[in-house]
Amino acid sequence: MMTKVALLGAGGKMGVRLATNLKGSRFDVDHVEVSDVGRERLKAAIGVDCVDMDVALAQADVVLMAVPDRLIGKIAHSIIDKVRPGTALIVLDAASPYAGEMPVRDDVTYFVTHPCHPPIFNDETDMAAKNDFFGGISAKQHIVCALIQGPEEHYALCEEVARNIYKPVMKAHRCTLEGIAFLEPALSETVGITLCLAMKEAVDEVVKHGIDREAATDFMLGHINIGLSIAFGVFKEGKFSDGAIHAINQAKPQIFRDGWLERVFNKEAVLQSVKDICNA
Repeated sequence: MMTKVALLGAGGKMGVRLATNLKGSRFDVDHVEVSDVGRERLKAAIGVDCVDMDVALAQADVVLMAVPDRLIGKIAHSIIDKVRPGTALIVLDAASPYAGEMPVRDDVTYFVTHPCHPPIFNDETDMAAKNDFFGGISAKQHIVCALIQGPEEHYALCEEVARNIYKPVMKAHRCTLEGIAFLEPALSETVGITLCLAMKEAVDEVVKHGIDREAATDFMLGHINIGLSIAFGVFKEGKFSDGAIHAINQAKPQIFRDGWLERVFNKEAVLQSVKDICNA
């Protein structure tokens, strides 16, 4: 007997990605989409029709919520009375669960999974994989997973679903719910993406000083590549020059306030950040 999956939001941008990857798997998928545009998008992408949400929920073993992060809690509350005991609900972001927005129901499983996205340092040689920056199409990526509540045997089932929707997957890192909240938004967005945008702003600034934009961009991206390879120990023979170390030591107090790590990575700050996301 095949495992029944109800894919909510199947016609959205993320939903179509997931529906495409689930096609041909061992899972029997009921696609649920409320908008006409989404239904048409899904039909054009993989040639399937959507089913009534109540019908899909009533017979689902797994409910996969490909819905906007800030709506996860609200939608979960609207459907929780329509699923059977023992159903596993999979969400794609930790914000709503960590903020305490999921409905209380002890006889269902809650599971969260999120992609790491294809790593900068990889062994991809195919151009389609090289250009798959998000992942879930051609490039290999790692993922993170957490069993929030439910029987241990549901972890393997939900990880299998996660590996299918994000394929091709290398490692599936098992984390806690709080751990994934620390990874996103705190590590990846509050720090990582913010610094990415800061580097783009720095390129814009040197362009104002008469530096050719293409030259500045090439210079920055090349130095990011070697800098990350040294900082994360990928380029094991590499080391920063004495001049670079001096510039780093001079720059840090100019760019970063003392204690920024402690302010970003404490439970209160992470919890407030996810609550802000949910209420944006």
